[in-house]
Parts: sequence; C-alpha cells; structure tokens
Amino acid sequence: MNALIQTLAVYSLPVLFAITLHEAAHAYAARYFGDNTAYAQGRMSLNPLKHVDLFGTIVIPVLLFLLRSPFLFGYAKPVPVDFSRLRNPKKQMAFVALAGPLANLVMGLGWMVLLVLLRAWGDADAFFLRMARAGVETNLVIFAFNLIPLPPLDGGRIMTSLLPNRYAWKFAQLEPYGFFIVLGLAFLNVLSYWMVPVMTVANALLLLLISPLTFLLR
Repeated sequence: MNALIQTLAVYSLPVLFAITLHEAAHAYAARYFGDNTAYAQGRMSLNPLKHVDLFGTIVIPVLLFLLRSPFLFGYAKPVPVDFSRLRNPKKQMAFVALAGPLANLVMGLGWMVLLVLLRAWGDADAFFLRMARAGVETNLVIFAFNLIPLPPLDGGRIMTSLLPNRYAWKFAQLEPYGFFIVLGLAFLNVLSYWMVPVMTVANALLLLLISPLTFLLR
C-alpha cells in the first residue's frame, strides 16, 4: 500500500499535466483548422477537471499497477472534434490527431530539462528527481501509446488520414473495437513490441535536443 501511495504521489502531477495538455492541444489544433466544437463545450482548457475520466485516468492506471503491467497508461475524456468542420477534413485530421502526442513530446523535453538541472544542482530532493523522471516516462508512454495505429487512438486517425479513401473508410470501421484490441494486446504483453521502439526513438530524440545543455553543465 505504501508503494502505491508513493507512486501516486510521484506520478500525479506529471499525469495531470500530460493528459490535460494532450487534450487541450487537440482542441487548439481543431479550432485552428476550423472546428469550434471543443471550444464551444469548454474543452479548450488547461483545467485538468475538464479532461479527467474516472475510469480511464484513475481506475485503469491503478489496475495496471496492481497487475504489475510493464506499462502504466490511461486516457482522458476525448476532446470532441467534428472533422467535417475542418477546412480540409481528410488532410487536417492528421494534424489535429498529431497535436496531442506532440504536446507530450514537448512536455517530455521539459521534464528532461528539469531532471538535468536537478542532477546538476547536486543535492536535489529525491522526490523531485523521481517526479522529473516520472514526467519523462509518463509523456513518452502517452506519446507512444496514442500513436498506436488503431482508431480511435491518434495513430489510427493519422493512418485514416493517410490511407486512400476506399481503404480509409474500411479502416475507420475498427473504431468501436480499437480500444478493446489495444487492451487485449496490453494484457498479452504484445504491446511492448510497439511501445519500446517508439519510446526508445523518442527518448533518443529528447536526449539529442538537450545535449547542448548537458554539455554546458558538465
């Protein structure tokens, strides 16, 4: 129980930031390309309470932790997007979908910079070091998870946008079953074959971006 409480304390802030900015990024991108649905429903917001989903944000991550899953992940309330209102729906669907994962990549970079600075400080509190590492990990997990090429995940939206119309329509029919497929893959430990390579590449990119800072602080 103590381990669970400590884990929740370390991950709570990174997770809240990660899901909030992820969903807000979708809303901002949708409005930029012509759809005001999320804005009209108050979802273009940095208030975490607007985006938290009891089951997806709390129950699933805790359940995966208790089951000792190699990855902790969850989801927020999906931002409502009416793709038909976009100025170029097929093309801009990909940009709206990609906005969320890109927000996580940027946040991962921010947490990594904080981690480097805390380590350079020397006597930083262990709790904040763990939180910074959790921030990097959380955002890399959410980045990779949402890019899984299955609808309704962002990767599925991007794939739908890229496929020719006749195949895109058929592929989109997977949406009602997509999340159950992903959960099945997670419990069968098959998901790691996607998550690990994507997270590794993303982490290497972040390390490359902060390399000037790490060089200066040597």
